[in-house]
Amino acid sequence: MDQPVHHFSELFEQLGLRSDAESIERFIQRHSPLPKEMPLADAPCWNEGQADFLKEAVQEDADWAEVVDHLDASMHKPV
Repeated sequence: MDQPVHHFSELFEQLGLRSDAESIERFIQRHSPLPKEMPLADAPCWNEGQADFLKEAVQEDADWAEVVDHLDASMHKPV
């Protein structure tokens, strides 16, 4: 059975955030870059539920893991 492919905008929807391209770009600019040693889920911009979702997606290698990795890379990259 194929796992679904999630888009970046769908991850933002799942996190309860605005998911249009402009809002995503603004969010990343506002909260980046994260310190190299800081895991994405530990960033201060997340509430507890969002942080838990991000941690679980990666730990369980869930169908969200690939797009969460993309967000991680985006938020650690110097703006």
